[in-house]
Amino acid sequence: MKRLCPLMIAAACAAAVLLVVSAQQGPAPAPTHEGGDAVAVANLIYAGTKSSVCFSERFLTVVARDSTINTARKFKPVKLADRELFQYPFAIMTGEGSFALTEPERVNLRRYLERGGFLLASAGCSSELWDKSFRREFEIVFPDHKLEPIPMDHEIFRTIYKIDKLQTHGAEAKLEGLTLNGKIVLVYTSDGLNDTHTMHGCCCCGGNEIANSQQVNANILAYALMQ
Repeated sequence: MKRLCPLMIAAACAAAVLLVVSAQQGPAPAPTHEGGDAVAVANLIYAGTKSSVCFSERFLTVVARDSTINTARKFKPVKLADRELFQYPFAIMTGEGSFALTEPERVNLRRYLERGGFLLASAGCSSELWDKSFRREFEIVFPDHKLEPIPMDHEIFRTIYKIDKLQTHGAEAKLEGLTLNGKIVLVYTSDGLNDTHTMHGCCCCGGNEIANSQQVNANILAYALMQ
């Protein structure tokens, strides 16, 4: 994996401090920053109490090490239906098994992505039930849009690292994206981007986890901040 020095990477931190406008009345809270201008990432709590316990935060350290982006090193647990979500420019949503979002969660998710937020979603351990649930919810939230395959020559694979292939332990993997106003605002894969080999007590049992997910996740975060 070749590390790049893209021209736009220096602007990423500045872009990260832009306020995501809340759909509710009144200004949204100021973005959360640690250590000055650190980018904080939300780990979504959805469908009541579901959230990720096995999505590695390691890529946040990698981003800070290999780019000019200053990141908070830990995820922030945030309820999908809460106004607090609009404080964060980037959010993680993952898990296993079936789920269904509440109507307030669906409304907030659409507003978040339409108003500057970015979502990285991944079926943990290639969970077929989670994949089916996510695709069903996507169709409810965005009936007028589709998830489209992201080609390997897309700039998302050329931000911090030059990535030519999604490495897996089995079948071929792909990333899909939702594009709004000419920019991808949601990246999804039915194959795990959880990077579980860096997580204590977590494993991917039988899933088609993407082996170079650490670099992929780092690239996606950098892309998301390049407004």
